Amino acid sequence: MRYYIGIDLGGTNIAVGITNEYGDIIEKHSKKTNPEKPFEMLVSDIAKTAKETVCKAGLSMSDISAVGLGTPSCINPQTNLLVNANNLNWQNVPLYDELKKHFNVPVFIQNDAACAALGETIKGTASEYDDVVMVTLGTGVGGGIILNKRIFNGCDSMGAEIGHTKLVHNGLPCTCGQNGCFEAYASATALINQAKKAAKSNPESLMTKLCGGDLNEMNAKIPFDAEKQGDITAISVVDQYIDYLAAGISSLIVIFRPQIILLGGGISAEGDHLIEPLRKKLSDVTFSAKQIGIPEIAVATLGNDAGIIGAAMLCRQ
Repeated sequence: MRYYIGIDLGGTNIAVGITNEYGDIIEKHSKKTNPEKPFEMLVSDIAKTAKETVCKAGLSMSDISAVGLGTPSCINPQTNLLVNANNLNWQNVPLYDELKKHFNVPVFIQNDAACAALGETIKGTASEYDDVVMVTLGTGVGGGIILNKRIFNGCDSMGAEIGHTKLVHNGLPCTCGQNGCFEAYASATALINQAKKAAKSNPESLMTKLCGGDLNEMNAKIPFDAEKQGDITAISVVDQYIDYLAAGISSLIVIFRPQIILLGGGISAEGDHLIEPLRKKLSDVTFSAKQIGIPEIAVATLGNDAGIIGAAMLCRQ
């Protein structure tokens, strides 16, 4: 049996899992990331956490065939440097070279959202499919594209940035420095901003009450909760948000024609309450939907384990 280390590196936690060759997690462990640490020290922490998890699994490093790491950025193929991980305060750092110092087995690094999509395709909701698009609706909009059960992110591994496809020409500013990105309209952050603006203009809205009267306490769940209770303002906010979401996803469907669209991230917890109106809107706005239909729409089910499994299985790519 072969065993692999899968690491899901985020700004809050370092999550490590040991998987077998089938992608089953046999042990996992996490610790705080402490992104304020110097780069080299943080990479050392990652390696230490990985080796501790190997021990917890009752294995030794001689049992490990490869290490995979998912990170919120990508490796520039021209420089071999990690491009930009804002939540770690990393820009153009030699992550691959530094991580390789700690392991005597092959090391693979990939975008964390792509790893999550791969994990869901191997062991999760999309395990019966070969062609999958996953869209994560969290602080930003991320995602991954899987074609023939392999990660697709372009000729230089820097493509498939779903959140930074253009939705509105010269639209709202995005965290990436561009304007009009999908992320600026369909992330949880965007929904919060949309709900705050609507509640400010309509202070009688139930959303204001659910915030305790303080719009700074708005979160992405409140507009959905208020909408379910029939609040007119919230109904409008949620409907507009799903319009934006459908517009972005329809382009992904037209380009890739995947077998399934997976939704992840915090907003996906709305389940069918989100998916049913989204499916209807997609049927209305997607090219040739009336003739050939749209892919299945479903919620990702593995949670944080998806990133671990996907990272561990990078060596199989």
